[in-house]
Amino acid sequence: MNIYFHFQKQAKLEERNKLKGFIQSIFKTEKTAFALLNVIFCDDAYLLGINQAFLNHHYFTDVISFNLAENKMPVQGEIYISVDRVCENAKDLKVSFKQELHRVIFHGILHFCGYKDKTPGFQKQIRAKEDFYIDKYFS
Repeated sequence: MNIYFHFQKQAKLEERNKLKGFIQSIFKTEKTAFALLNVIFCDDAYLLGINQAFLNHHYFTDVISFNLAENKMPVQGEIYISVDRVCENAKDLKVSFKQELHRVIFHGILHFCGYKDKTPGFQKQIRAKEDFYIDKYFS
C-alpha cells in the first residue's frame, strides 16, 4: 500500500493496516484515482507554520491537505494533522481521541475526492460523509 504515516508529534494510531485498507476503500467508493498518501502527525506550531507559509492563514487548524500530483489525478497527497487540535476537538466534542483522529484523516481524504468546506452547505455535506465513514469504520 502506498500509504505512509509520519510522526513529527507522537499520536496513538492503532490498526494501521486496517486503516490503510479503509483509506483505499474511501478513494474507491468516491471514484477517485489514488497513487500515494503521506499522513503527517504534527503539533500546532508546525501546522501553523504550514498554514501561514502555503495558505496565508494565520490561525490554528486541525488538518491541511495538499495534492501534489501535476494534474491532480491520481492523487499524490499529503495530509498534515495537528495532534494538539485533534485532542482539543475531541474534548470539546466529547468524543474519543481515536474517533476524532480518524474523522480528521477522513476529512483530509474527502478533500482529495472533491469535497469542500468553505460554505455552510459544503460543510454540511463533508460532515455527513465524515460521519458515514466513521460509522462504517468503527462498526
